[in-house]
Amino acid sequence: MAESQTPSVLSRNIAALSARRQQEQAAVGWEDRLARQITKITGSMTFVYLQLAAVGIWVLINVGLLPVVPRWDPHLVFLGTTVSVEAIFLSTFILISQNRMVSFEDKRAELDLQVSLLAEHELTKTVSLVSAIAEKLNVKVEIDPQELEEIKRDVAPETMLDKLDEQAREADDQKRQE
Repeated sequence: MAESQTPSVLSRNIAALSARRQQEQAAVGWEDRLARQITKITGSMTFVYLQLAAVGIWVLINVGLLPVVPRWDPHLVFLGTTVSVEAIFLSTFILISQNRMVSFEDKRAELDLQVSLLAEHELTKTVSLVSAIAEKLNVKVEIDPQELEEIKRDVAPETMLDKLDEQAREADDQKRQE
């Protein structure tokens, strides 16, 4: 769809979300930016190739197969220690990045829930309005009156959450009994 054909509401929403994303990026502290950069670099195939080359050269030199440089770690203890410390730091940077992503996903999920609840409320009101119009105009509809009344009722999110929690507890109880 071309820019001129994009509905104004859609364009406004895209612009608002883009502006929000830029605000959130600008608010990120230097530690998070550093962690993101390190994770970006270490999560690339270039980094894997460099690691393979560095470890390979280290091993070849220290087992005596590449006598260009004198051996400094013949039992490869220093290599093992270095790689272990590197793994600790890399896993920490990965966890920092994952925590940030989870935070963003939580915000998106909350937004999705709010939009869904708003849409549900609006649909409920629309059904009530259309039902009243149909009744006023004596239009016969082929829908079960009980089902129509159920559709016209607003959904209470706390009731839904309570039901979901109850079902989860029942499922957990059932698994424990098995």
